[in-house]
Amino acid sequence: MEAPPSTPPAGARTDSPPTAGPLSRSRRRPPISLETPVEELVLADRPVWLLLSIAVVAIAVLLVLIIKVRLHAFFSLIVVAVATGLAAGIGVGDVIDVVIDGFSDTVGTVALLVGFGAVLGRLIEVTGGAQVLADKMLDTFGERRAPLALAVASLFYAFPIFLDAGFIVMLPVIYTVARRLGGSFMLYVLPSIASFMMMHALLPPHPGPTAAATVMGADVGMVILVGLLIGLPTWYLAGYRVALLIAKRYPDTPVPALLGTPREVPVEERPGFFSILLVLLLPLVLIFFNTGMSTLEADGTVSDQNFAFQLSRLIGETPIALLLSALLAMLLLYVIPRRRRGDRIGGLLEDLVDDALGPVCSIILITGAGGAFGAILTATGIGGELADSLDSLGLPLIVAAYLVTMAMRVAQGSATVAATTGASIMAPAMMAGDFSSVAVAAVVVAIGAASIGWSHVNDSGFWLIGRFCGFDTVTTFKTWSLVGTTISIVGFALSWVVFLIA
Repeated sequence: MEAPPSTPPAGARTDSPPTAGPLSRSRRRPPISLETPVEELVLADRPVWLLLSIAVVAIAVLLVLIIKVRLHAFFSLIVVAVATGLAAGIGVGDVIDVVIDGFSDTVGTVALLVGFGAVLGRLIEVTGGAQVLADKMLDTFGERRAPLALAVASLFYAFPIFLDAGFIVMLPVIYTVARRLGGSFMLYVLPSIASFMMMHALLPPHPGPTAAATVMGADVGMVILVGLLIGLPTWYLAGYRVALLIAKRYPDTPVPALLGTPREVPVEERPGFFSILLVLLLPLVLIFFNTGMSTLEADGTVSDQNFAFQLSRLIGETPIALLLSALLAMLLLYVIPRRRRGDRIGGLLEDLVDDALGPVCSIILITGAGGAFGAILTATGIGGELADSLDSLGLPLIVAAYLVTMAMRVAQGSATVAATTGASIMAPAMMAGDFSSVAVAAVVVAIGAASIGWSHVNDSGFWLIGRFCGFDTVTTFKTWSLVGTTISIVGFALSWVVFLIA
């Protein structure tokens, strides 16, 4: 759920030679999202065991502040981030810069997606569009299979759209189904979360697997095929089924009122099913158009000066695609129907947008603070040190790739950074061997699987999804983190099987 970093060339190792001054250790890679490379930060020399101890203590203190002391997560994350940076030896003059850069980079990516997604979701809900979709879904699949129907719909919607944006747009439909059928909200939302997590981790065009495929020199088409072969059973066994089991432990979870108080829209005022479908499918079509044109440009079929290519780059970027979809929803679902009924519009549309954006501001700030904490951990070089140690153990290539990526995921939180870094570290070994295209794709999928599991407080998605679902921190660990980790383990196991067969 982050913007992809610049991709290093295939096979590149980004170690830098030791520099003069206080920093005597070389680092594997510069910290993501920071303008100042880690080699230029003022760092005291710290042994690896001390860096790891600092990270563990920082996470423990953070959990105590949030769970026991009940200090707001935004303040807790920033306080612990600053303290961790100082304890790890980042110079006083650099700590604030790292925190600000990590915060702003995360918010710059998330705010547009969450903002446009929240407005789009609110429009679908208040106009009765979510009720239309819920009715259609329940008529088709039946009430008993409602969790499966939501999960399958999320699978399709998650294919081209980032996890956070797609999930926010789907939320009103999940809310509506949960309210209508009753029971625990967890039963309906967790299977859908599993769908978005699997697609985000294992399949291009999502940034992590796309960057990993590029760095490893894998055929993207083969990665998609192998990703589907591995991802679908992984989703069903480790995502959907596990989500249902976890949901049974939360029989009384209420539907959060994050998007405002629900209103039963009269049937005659609800938009048509195909109008809703058009609004929801528009971002998918635009993003697919961008992906297709980018593929043609990479193959040399289309020039980067081609008008269609330039247009696709503009309207196919996820924030712009969501912006256009939100504008279309305003016109198609709100303005035109109200004019036809003779209802006044006045400042009501502006009020509706304000109502949608207000509740998500806290989520955006907490998500940015999580990015700041992750940036501090990245700047300390903890992940690089772990990756160095794992890379030297002589493990089977696919096992080493999984563990190295997992270490980066745990150390700094970002799934995209973890996948890109893991692929960069393992690319030389992959290039040196004689592996089939299927085997290379299996390694890419294993890297993707490692990048989605083991989520905790330095992952911006941990806070974003948890807050949108109304979960407290402990519940987020027991749901979001647990589902992601089971998907990670099963996805890796199936990837290893494919790797051995190939």
